[in-house]
Amino acid sequence: MSGHYEAPIREPLIIGHKTYHDITEDIARPIEERAGKLWWISFWIALTLFIYGFGCIAYTIGTGIGSWGLNRTNNWGWDITNFVWWVGIGHAGTLISAVLLLFRQRWRMSVNRSAEAMTIFAVVQAALFPVIHMGRVWVGYWVFPLPNQFGSLWTNFNSPLLWDVFAISTYFSVSTVFWFMGLIPDFAMIRDRAKTPWTKRIYTFLAFGWGGKAKHWQRFEELSLVLAGLATPLVFSVHTTVSFDFATSVIKGWHSTIYPPYFVAGAIFSGFAMVQTLLLVARKVCHLEDYITMYHIEIMNIVIIVTGGMVTVAYATEYFIGWYSGSRYEDFTYLSPGAATGPYWWAFWSLIICNLVVPAAFWFKRVRTNIFATFIIALIINIGMWFERFDIIVINISRDYLPSSWTMFKPTIIDVGVFLGTIGFFGVLFLLYARTFPVIAQAELKSILKISGETYKAKEEDEHH
Repeated sequence: MSGHYEAPIREPLIIGHKTYHDITEDIARPIEERAGKLWWISFWIALTLFIYGFGCIAYTIGTGIGSWGLNRTNNWGWDITNFVWWVGIGHAGTLISAVLLLFRQRWRMSVNRSAEAMTIFAVVQAALFPVIHMGRVWVGYWVFPLPNQFGSLWTNFNSPLLWDVFAISTYFSVSTVFWFMGLIPDFAMIRDRAKTPWTKRIYTFLAFGWGGKAKHWQRFEELSLVLAGLATPLVFSVHTTVSFDFATSVIKGWHSTIYPPYFVAGAIFSGFAMVQTLLLVARKVCHLEDYITMYHIEIMNIVIIVTGGMVTVAYATEYFIGWYSGSRYEDFTYLSPGAATGPYWWAFWSLIICNLVVPAAFWFKRVRTNIFATFIIALIINIGMWFERFDIIVINISRDYLPSSWTMFKPTIIDVGVFLGTIGFFGVLFLLYARTFPVIAQAELKSILKISGETYKAKEEDEHH
C-alpha cells in the first residue's frame, strides 16, 4: 500500500501576519490619510493628458470631423479603433467579478474591486467615441430608438450601431450596480471611522443604512449571486455584439463567422492585461503589497497565457480561411503582399510581436513572478491589442474592391490628442476612485483570513509536522 498523501498547502492570499483590525486599517488608510508623492505625480500626468484631449474634442466639435485623418474610404479610423479597444478593456472586470464569484475563486477578492472600477471607467471612454464620431454631438440622442413624435426618423434596428447602444448601456448599468453593491459594506466601515461630520454624512448616504446584520449579509450574498448570473452572459454578449459591427458587413476581411468568439477572447486578453497594469500601480501607490501578492500576479499572468493562446488560434484560423478562400481581396487583408508586406506592415508586425511573441515569456515562472517584467509585458499587450483593432479597421477598408477607392489613412494630431485624452480621463477617474473608495473589499478579505492568511497557514504547517 502506498503511504498517506498530504495535500500541499496553498500559498496564502494575505501575507504579513494580519489581524482583522490590520485589514481595516490598511484598506482605510489611502482614504483617510493624505495622498503620497507617487499619487500626485500620477494624477498630474493623467490630468494633463485629459485637459489636452478635452481641448482636441472641443476642436473637433467646433471644426468638424475633417480635423481627423478620415477620408472617403477610411470613414472609420482611430475613433472606432479606440471604441473597440476601450470596450475590450472593460471586459476583464466583469469576468473577474462575476464568473470567478460563481466559481468560488478566492483569489479574486483582492483584485475584483479595481477590475470592476476599471470596467465602468473604460466603458465611459468607449461611449465617447460613437457620439463624437457622429460629428454633430448635439443630436447624439438619434442613436436611441425614438417615438414618431420626433418626426419621420425611423431607427434602423438592423444596424449593428444600434445594437451597440443596447449592449453598452446594459453592460454599463449592470456593472455599475454590481460594483456599487459590493462597496456598501466598505462604505459603512468608512462611515463608522469618519472623523468629520461632512465625511460621515457622505458615507452614511452611500452606505444605504448598512448595519452588518445577518439579514443584511444574507441579502447581500443572494443579490451578489443574482447579479453575477446576469453579468456572466454579458461578458460574452457585449463584445459579440461589437463584433457584429464588422461581421455583418460585406467588406472583405470583416465578413467572418470567427469574429464573435475572436473578439471575446481578445477582449478578455486585453482586459486582464489592463487589470494587471492597474493592480501593480495601485499595489505600489496604496501600499497593498500584503493583499495583492505575487500569487495573485502569477494567477493573472496564467489567465493571460490562456486567453493569449485563444487569440493565437483565432489569428491562425483567420489567416487560414483568408488563404483557403482563394479571394485576392482576402489575400490582401491577411497575407503577403497585404498586411505583412503592404503599406501597413508596421502595424501588422506590431500586432504579431506584441500579442503573440512577447506574452509567450509568461510561460516561464521566473518571468511570471517578476513585477517589472509583468508590468512591461502587460503594457505591451495593451499596445498590441490596440494595433489589432487598428489592423482590422484600417487595413481592411484602405483597399476597397475598386482600385479607384484605395486611400491611405494618416492620423492627425487631433486623432492622437483625443485618444491620449481618454487615457488621461481614465487615469484621473481611477486615481480619484483609489482616494475615495476602498480599493479592496475588506469585508471579503476578512472572510478568508483564517484559511488564507499567513499566520494561519503557519499554524496548519506546524500541526501537520
